Amino acid sequence: MAIDVSDASFEREVIERSRQVPVVVDFWAEWCGPCRTLTPALEAAEASRGGKVVLAKVDVDANQALAARYRVQGIPAVKAFRDGEIAGEFVGAVPKAKVEELFDSLLPSRGDELLAKGDELSLREAAELEPRRADIAVALAKARLERGAEEEALEAVESHEGDFGAEGIAARVRLAKRGIGAEAFATLARGHREAALDALLGELDLADEDTREDLRRTIVGILSELDPGDPNAREYRKRLATALY
Repeated sequence: MAIDVSDASFEREVIERSRQVPVVVDFWAEWCGPCRTLTPALEAAEASRGGKVVLAKVDVDANQALAARYRVQGIPAVKAFRDGEIAGEFVGAVPKAKVEELFDSLLPSRGDELLAKGDELSLREAAELEPRRADIAVALAKARLERGAEEEALEAVESHEGDFGAEGIAARVRLAKRGIGAEAFATLARGHREAALDALLGELDLADEDTREDLRRTIVGILSELDPGDPNAREYRKRLATALY
């Protein structure tokens, strides 16, 4: 059942709520015939997802500030919110299939669900379902590295050239084959990221050109897991640049 939202309640009912569950907002008006045509499809899409998506309605005549804020120039206008941001939208009384597509896009895929489980069996299934996703491939490679299956880890990421995480895993396997970085990788496995990075940076001084490149890729791959704004990430990137150049 759709909830009615106003200027006063929008922040709470849509923006904040969308950080917990996706919210689809229908901007409509009583006089709008296409709005009434679209409503059943929106309500059916919400009902069929068992509370995983919330439907909200905004009367643009009564809430003109909201309509202006979100640049609603024609109705019905539907905007989907996730994590406080617009995650999808359309204008007009679109076919039911288009409505279903928007609602589906807001929910975790089967791959997302398997990735969240994190065990190797689930990750392997996720990689088979969504082979183009580098994040799944990297997670699978890490799981394989934990049991010492370096070749299998390499296989998981070999088709994801250009992804920092995937390239870092591949470089790490190459280093391990040359007997380089074993202590650093063991330290990383114990959860001591900074100590591992320190050890890898220390390997750069005496390394040949190919090894330096693999060390660089490995370090960049580890740093790619951190938020770009993380002070530690910025500091280690500076140290890496200084060591290389």
